[in-house]
Amino acid sequence: MRAILCHELAGPGALVLGEREPPRPGACQIRIRVGAAGVNFADALMVRGRYQERPPLPFVPGLELAGTVDACGAAVDGLEPGRPVMAMVDHGAFAEYAIARIDDVVPLPEGVDLRLAAGLPIAWGTAYGALVWRAGLSAGETLLVHGASGGTGLAAVACGRALGARVIATARGGGVREQILARGAAEVLDSEAPDLVERIRELTGGQGVDVAFDPVGGAMFEVCRRTVAWEGRILIIGFASGRIPQIPANHLLVKNAAAIGFYWGSYRGRDPERLRAGFRVLLDWLQRGVVHPPAPEVVPFERTAEAVARLEERRAGGKLVIAVDPALATATSG
Repeated sequence: MRAILCHELAGPGALVLGEREPPRPGACQIRIRVGAAGVNFADALMVRGRYQERPPLPFVPGLELAGTVDACGAAVDGLEPGRPVMAMVDHGAFAEYAIARIDDVVPLPEGVDLRLAAGLPIAWGTAYGALVWRAGLSAGETLLVHGASGGTGLAAVACGRALGARVIATARGGGVREQILARGAAEVLDSEAPDLVERIRELTGGQGVDVAFDPVGGAMFEVCRRTVAWEGRILIIGFASGRIPQIPANHLLVKNAAAIGFYWGSYRGRDPERLRAGFRVLLDWLQRGVVHPPAPEVVPFERTAEAVARLEERRAGGKLVIAVDPALATATSG
């Protein structure tokens, strides 16, 4: 099979398209014929050796995918070959065939585009899980979303709106404003504006935001800290800015506020059923038109390294998806 191979931890530029033997599923595993695979910031970290998990070299990157069941292990029941699925993997999605644990595989309902499904697990799973499980976002509350032009930020905007919150979003520049508004944001602010904190306070009548969703870190965390309301919650999602903030605990104390970490990947091992239940909600929202994920930018398999580099350098607006098998990727589930 064809696969994108990482032979050295030298960044996206070192990724090469090569060949290796298709993997064989273990007893509780499924081999998936990959139609499309999502690209994530974590892929860029992994190919530089900076991610939480470091697979042995050489390895195939890629953490999420959509395709069809190709073969099942002896202990797997209820998923017949040809069934459309999306899945999360430790690595290996950037290949024509990938192995996933049965707990990490989600059957797709009828009519879901595989290119769209390939970009759902991490971004939309992170947004939904953080807002529902950790922050307990309620209808009528105000949600601040940083990095709203990225895949996870756009998902947080849409999930927040679906949960009944008023969403204030921030993003760099104005070119993505309409897309963010279309996902459900009430206001979109320039994250580089010098008066950003004052604008957020004005929009909340001086009360601040109930929940802040921060995948950026650095200066954006400071905005969260300064604008969070009394008994507000700051969700620490990641550090796309490259700067890990130091939290002054006394500021949380005087506001009765909480800074809450959220590492989506930990649920795969600790509570996979909660993940699957969350995806059932998201897929139901998708089918009923409650949320409208933007169409991802589809990149040819041969340009995977370029796609990972674009994400690392923050040159991608929205979700990037690799068309591993273009014919399969353009199909819909059913």
